[in-house]
Amino acid sequence: MSNYSRTLAVAASLLMVAAAAYSQTPATPPTGSVSHGKELFMKYTCYACHGFSGQNGNGARLVPMKFPQAGFIAYVRNPPRANQMPSYSPKVLPDGDLADIYSYIRSLPDSAPSPASVPILRDILNENK
Repeated sequence: MSNYSRTLAVAASLLMVAAAAYSQTPATPPTGSVSHGKELFMKYTCYACHGFSGQNGNGARLVPMKFPQAGFIAYVRNPPRANQMPSYSPKVLPDGDLADIYSYIRSLPDSAPSPASVPILRDILNENK
């Protein structure tokens, strides 16, 4: 397989994963205070790993949020890779505070480019028409 073919295969795979993830974005509106969520996002230094925009740090990309609110809270309570993210008990961060953080994250705009604006992805999209 040539480098070009491999690159196209990887790009196509990424595009399919992104499309699948995008189609699963929860439609349920969050219940919580965006302004208080922003304060908590700063207070607990979530930005240190996830970036101020929730999508440009070393940690997982939070924007666009793929979890429903209950899934987000469960993830924060018991992250699958505890060596990369600390867990937060209800004593430290009550469910109401996590609902506020979730609302804040959901309010952040997604700055990811559309697949059609990335030349190699646009070529793949046009190839499949």
